[in-house]
Amino acid sequence: MSTPAFADAAPSSAARAAEVWASLGSVTDPELDEPVTELRFVTGIEVDAEGRVHIGFRLPTYWCAANFAFLMADDMRAAVSSLPWVRQVTVDLRDHMYSDTINQGLARGHSFKATFAEEAADEDLDELRRTFRIKAYQRRQEAVIRHLLDRGWAVTDILDLDLPHLATLPIADPETLKLRDRYLEIRREWGGTSDNAFTSAEGEPVTPATFGEYLSLLRRVRINTEFNGHLCRGLLQARYDDAPTEGEPTLADFIAGRVAKREMGGHDQCRK
Repeated sequence: MSTPAFADAAPSSAARAAEVWASLGSVTDPELDEPVTELRFVTGIEVDAEGRVHIGFRLPTYWCAANFAFLMADDMRAAVSSLPWVRQVTVDLRDHMYSDTINQGLARGHSFKATFAEEAADEDLDELRRTFRIKAYQRRQEAVIRHLLDRGWAVTDILDLDLPHLATLPIADPETLKLRDRYLEIRREWGGTSDNAFTSAEGEPVTPATFGEYLSLLRRVRINTEFNGHLCRGLLQARYDDAPTEGEPTLADFIAGRVAKREMGGHDQCRK
């Protein structure tokens, strides 16, 4: 996705705005594990000569979960604040039932619990983040495993693969390379200390006997996440009358793909 245009911006301001945009690309929707920039949640960036940054932020519906909204807004603030020249970051969540509450809490440097007080007494954002990082690990892992299966790798060879060899596999296709690198990135967080390329999030080994069941688990995570991602894009397009980016999948594409696969009798299989 291209960086938004900034009218009448001096070259230095435009360069700094591009840096901000690149930093925001590292921030993901916690449930979907997709960058907020690619999801079109970021509506604009303003940078002034004093190093102050203003970020416009929107979500697919007025009722999107407050904890998810806060997580993304806080992650955006943290990512951009890490740039050495940034002096202040304002994340401006718009068109949301808790816009004012979240914007004020972030401006004061408050946590989610401090921002929502009694309403968030039992909320643990760290546990929520952990839950969805595990799902992100599983989804990224499944993408790499499916790629290897599609290219004829045997299950035993996949399970024997170690991290150094996975990291050096020759991959010419840019999209496949991106999948592999994103998985290796999150593999540092999860999967324990084993050198095995593919383990459960807790570091437990996957064996040929458990591979089919494990792959089914990963597949369920992928389908659920893909559905939610297409739904979010569809709601965002309907709410703001946005045309989808060229080549961007829609909810209709997802449903049509699932129906077509069912009618053809297709389903994911693991090679043994």
